Amino acid sequence: MAFPFDQLVLVPDDIDLLRSPLAGHLSVETHVLGAFNPGLTRLPNGNLLMMVRIAEALRHPVVDGHVHTIRWEAIKDDALGRFAVDAWPLEQADTTDPRKFMLCGNSWKTMALTSLSWLLPVELSPDGRERIEIHYDKAIAPAFDFQCYGLEDARISKVGERWLMTTCSVSPERHATTLYSSTNGLDWTFEDIVLDHQNKDMLIFEGLIDNHYWAQTRPLGDLYFAYPPGSGWRAGPSINLALSPDAHFWKPYRKPGLRPHATTRATERMGGGTPPILTKAGWLSFWHGVEPKDVVGIYRTYWSILDRDDPSIVLHTENTPLLEANPALTHPIEHQMYVHDVVFTTGIAKHGDVYVVASGEGDLACRITHIPCSVFAIAPPT
Repeated sequence: MAFPFDQLVLVPDDIDLLRSPLAGHLSVETHVLGAFNPGLTRLPNGNLLMMVRIAEALRHPVVDGHVHTIRWEAIKDDALGRFAVDAWPLEQADTTDPRKFMLCGNSWKTMALTSLSWLLPVELSPDGRERIEIHYDKAIAPAFDFQCYGLEDARISKVGERWLMTTCSVSPERHATTLYSSTNGLDWTFEDIVLDHQNKDMLIFEGLIDNHYWAQTRPLGDLYFAYPPGSGWRAGPSINLALSPDAHFWKPYRKPGLRPHATTRATERMGGGTPPILTKAGWLSFWHGVEPKDVVGIYRTYWSILDRDDPSIVLHTENTPLLEANPALTHPIEHQMYVHDVVFTTGIAKHGDVYVVASGEGDLACRITHIPCSVFAIAPPT
C-alpha cells in the first residue's frame, strides 16, 4: 500500500556520539548500531517528539578470543555511575544473532547484548516530516542496577494533562517495565518499576476507562498450554490487558486480549505496537506479528479496533499487514544493515486527516508514515 508520506527521518549517522551519555567513559571505540523504535507524542508547542532508542555498541566486540559487552554500574561515591566493558570467552558464546549472544553451559537460557541502549528525544515538525532539534541534554541513560544493560523501546501516552512513558529496563536482575512521567512531554522523571520480569511492550491507553488506567502487556515464557484441537487460536505469546488506579500498581484483566490466530504463521509471535487511541469506533490498536524466518523472523504491523468500555472485546482485526519492511527506504544505508524484514511500529499521533505513525525500520532507523484515517474506515479520534 502506498502512503502520502513514508520516509526515514533519523538514521545512525545523524547521531553525535560525542554527546552520548557514554562519551568519555570508555577507552574503546563505539558506534550506533541502531537509532530506532521511537515512542511518539505531541508536545505543547504542537511539534512531535520521538523518544528514540539508541543502541550503542562496541566497534570491535570480539578481541583476543573474547566477545565484549558494555554495562553500566553504580559507584558508591558517584550518583551517576560509570560504564564498563565485560569480556566473555568466545567459545562460550553463540553469536548467530548480531543483536545479542547466547551464553552456553548455563542451567537457564542466558544471553548478553551486543549494545547498550539509551533514549534520545528528537523533536519533529507537527507533521513529522522534518527534524527540528535533537535534545542531547535531555537524554535518558541507565541510572539503576536494574538498567545496567540499558533502556529499550519507549512508548508514550498522554493521559489527561500528564505524559506517561513505559520503557524496558534490562539487567541480570530482571527484564522489567519501568515508568517515567512528564508534565510537558520533554522533561522526564523516573517513577518506578511497574511490571516485573519479561513482561514487554507495555502500552498505556491514551485515556481512562471507568476511572482506571488500562494497558496492553506482553508476558513472555518458554511454556504455553495448548488450545483444544480445532481452536481458532494458537498457543504462544499474546497481548494481555491490565488496569490500575494510579498507573503504578497493575492488576491483570481476567479476560484475554489479542491472541495469535491458528490459521496463519504470520502472527506466531505477537506484541504491542502503539498505545491504543480512542476513536468513535473504539480503541485503535497497532501491534506487530512475527513470522518465523531465519534467526530474527519477519516483523509486520497489523491493527485492531477494541471496545471502548471493555478492550478485551475485539470489534475488528485486519489480518492484512498495514506496514511491512521497505527495502527502498533503507537502500542508502544498506551497508549498515544487520537484520532485514523488520518494521516495528511504536508511536502514533493525529495530524489533520492522517495518522503520523512512527516505526523502527530494520532495527536501524526511524521511519515516519502518514496513514489516512480513511484506511481504517473509522472516524478521527474524539
